[in-house]
Amino acid sequence: MESSASSPAAVAAEGAPDPGEKLAVFWHEGMLAHDAGRGVFDSGRDPGFLDVLDQHPENADRVRNMVSILRRGPIAPFLSWHSGRPAHAGELLSFHSAEYIEELVQANASGAKKLCEGTFLNPGSWGAALLAAGTTLSAMKHILDGHGKIAYALVRPPGHHAQPDRADGYCFLNNAGLAVKLALDSGRTKVAVVDIDVHYGNGTAEGFYSTDSVLTISLHMKHGSWGPSHPQSGSVDEIGEGRGLGYNLNIPLPNGSGDAGYKYAMNELVVPAIEKFEPQLLVFVIGQDSSAFDPNGRQCLTMDGYRKIGQIMRGMADRHSNGQILIVQEGGYHISYSAYCLHATLEGVLNLQAPLLDDPIAYYPEDEKYTMKVVDIMKKCWKESIPFFNDI
Repeated sequence: MESSASSPAAVAAEGAPDPGEKLAVFWHEGMLAHDAGRGVFDSGRDPGFLDVLDQHPENADRVRNMVSILRRGPIAPFLSWHSGRPAHAGELLSFHSAEYIEELVQANASGAKKLCEGTFLNPGSWGAALLAAGTTLSAMKHILDGHGKIAYALVRPPGHHAQPDRADGYCFLNNAGLAVKLALDSGRTKVAVVDIDVHYGNGTAEGFYSTDSVLTISLHMKHGSWGPSHPQSGSVDEIGEGRGLGYNLNIPLPNGSGDAGYKYAMNELVVPAIEKFEPQLLVFVIGQDSSAFDPNGRQCLTMDGYRKIGQIMRGMADRHSNGQILIVQEGGYHISYSAYCLHATLEGVLNLQAPLLDDPIAYYPEDEKYTMKVVDIMKKCWKESIPFFNDI
């Protein structure tokens, strides 16, 4: 139920950004055309003995609710809307190999293809993927061209598992990775990516694993590798290689870490790493699959936790990148609660001083002491193994 105590005008009066300073949302309804099908959860399989099959968790309805809560929810006055566009083939080659793009083109021409477990390219999927990539590039260009400091790419299919040469985890094209490449090609020399989707942002990490110009940080549940498409484990010892040694930081958190655990990890690990790296631009990769009751995650974040993470990210952007931050949508599969948690995340990034919405559902209790113990162990590990972190 909505809170009646905090109208947008009242929130603005309490020290929030001027309502004229809007967060730019980039969106295109053509992304709804991707249909990953039905089956048992995300398998696409019909066992023959169930009357009702699941929609694939990465379905259009989850994003329809994200769009509608931003258009009609109480955060609406703080947002401006901008149309996305499809990416051009040449733009894709900044992150992906030509061979992989040709594989996707051929799969699209064939009509339908299962690229890996859970990842289906069906009629309409390729066009939606091109729109997701191009829309994210448009959001990044909005910032790079000085039209605004905060932009949000509300996109699907998601992208952070897509590696330079393969699809993975519902992802075809790495939207955030393409945007980072655009920033580097436009003259930014240091970009930091903070990914809070419940799964390791392995594709983004793979794309920048050997460079010291991009710091990739991923907070995720401890899930490990899930097969040939996802060989990376997301463990603390995957820290980059060559020039990139120490510039890929993984924070695998215990299941059920919740709001307190994530806040502690952000303040103890992410904030110090960003302070040492001093990026010129922040890319905030968000997934609401870390939330309570998400079918794909077990991390128990609530709206309060997402709001706090958004506030921490805004603070880092203000200190290190002149307030510039690109937000890129990834997972989040609870049809209604994902939208609420997105709303709360953007409230945090906007630095609104009071919640605009009440939390509509209960949540699991947090085992915060265990998570804090794990974070402290990781901090000790980083000091011993990450060159630029050892004096913190």
